[in-house]
Amino acid sequence: MFGRVTEIYGNERMGVFCEDGKHRVGRIRGKIKKRVWVRQGDLVIVSPWDWETQVADKPGKCEITWRYTNAEISWLERNRRIPEILDINNIPL
Repeated sequence: MFGRVTEIYGNERMGVFCEDGKHRVGRIRGKIKKRVWVRQGDLVIVSPWDWETQVADKPGKCEITWRYTNAEISWLERNRRIPEILDINNIPL
């Protein structure tokens, strides 16, 4: 699932707006933790936690598994793979 990083909380946690329209708290996967720097506005792949029980007032959680580079994003945009809801100007903060 695609997502866009909206906030950085610290301690490898970030606010992510996912393509299903939900805000989630994303945790950077251990394999890419020190190799890839994730910044606000980056397009990422997330995998939502299925084993977590949903609490009404709190956002769900997910794991950030990949960050796209600018060249990869331009290829995805040319081939219309990125959903329109993840356009950086359309994301509700």
